[in-house]
Amino acid sequence: MGTGNALPILGQAGDVSYDSWRAGVPRITSLLIKPVSAVCNLDCSYCFYLDREADPYKTLPDRRMSEETLERLVDTYLFYSYPNAVFAFQGGEPTLAGLKFFEKLVELQQRCGRNGQAVSNALQTNATLIDEGWCDLFRDYNWLLGVSLDGPEEIHDRYRFNKAGRGTWKQVIRGVEILQKHDVEFNILCVLSQANVEKPRELYRFFKSLGVDNVQYIPLSEFHPDGTPMPFTITPEQYGRFLCEIFELWWPERRKIRIRFFDNLAEALAGMKPGSCTMHETCDSYVVVEYNGDVYPCDFFVEKGWKLGNINLDSWPEIARRKRRYEFSLNKTIVHEECSRCEWLTICKRGCPKFRHAPGRNFSDLDYFCRSYKMIYAKAVGPLKKEVEKLLAREQAFAGAMQGSPY
Repeated sequence: MGTGNALPILGQAGDVSYDSWRAGVPRITSLLIKPVSAVCNLDCSYCFYLDREADPYKTLPDRRMSEETLERLVDTYLFYSYPNAVFAFQGGEPTLAGLKFFEKLVELQQRCGRNGQAVSNALQTNATLIDEGWCDLFRDYNWLLGVSLDGPEEIHDRYRFNKAGRGTWKQVIRGVEILQKHDVEFNILCVLSQANVEKPRELYRFFKSLGVDNVQYIPLSEFHPDGTPMPFTITPEQYGRFLCEIFELWWPERRKIRIRFFDNLAEALAGMKPGSCTMHETCDSYVVVEYNGDVYPCDFFVEKGWKLGNINLDSWPEIARRKRRYEFSLNKTIVHEECSRCEWLTICKRGCPKFRHAPGRNFSDLDYFCRSYKMIYAKAVGPLKKEVEKLLAREQAFAGAMQGSPY
């Protein structure tokens, strides 16, 4: 991936100047926190975060957020983000920080929060370390929990190994069963690779059989330095076909099952800001906080050349208005010639900088999955738009009735 210390390719001449941007600097609306950095108890062959050449911390054997950094993080971000604060934890495997770390987090949030402040916590886990203690924390404080699971055993174990090179499906399913036993709500994050991208029906039925009603499918696209795809990387055509088949399966059950891609598409069609940053106008809604307090603009670009600051040294307003954040956000606004004449531009918003940059190391390229988006938009936008219009009409009718109600 390595952008290294190279300067970014900035947007076209019509872009907002840095001075104008700085005058109304976009707020950082959520944090993606790496309490143990890239450290993980698994060794998945497709992992983009572990053992990267561009990893600024790869020579450090122990990477764990200190209590001092955690306290600084909570105290300063709650003050900056009032009235709504979103803390999301990822890895590596974030549960390696230990249950006491997260219990301390909640204690600090309760101590540092102000009256009327809403605080949300989320965590993405491989679920292999889950026990009753974790369940109590997640359930009692209503955490948004994501579990990484790629499908049935033979599919999941093709790429998701432990340190001994053995499959991890049985341990993950054990974690899922513990969560269900203790009434902890969770969704599934399924990475689409060459192991499962041609099996949409099998995946859909498998997750239904587990009682899962909320799934996020993540397309895998990692490349060698020369731009050739790694063996597990899927093609745009495969991803497009997968989404189209999943849409056909999901549509009759759309009231019962949630697929994040279709949720985000519906949000865009309703004129809302989608939950996925891929469909935002610019890349500046969240930042990554590493174990030592270093801050970066994106999970895919935790690299020396993109560092925005450190929470132990800098305030959040200072980090938010750094020119490097502005420069990174502009990389998404570069309009490829094909984008400028595309009927889906207002929904796609030029795709994801990671998928634009990864194959040829150039932010001005098309999103690698451009063809995928065109395939699914052509199939799904029409039905979803009609559904959204019906829902909005009902809401407006209800609001009008309530205005005339004596109650």
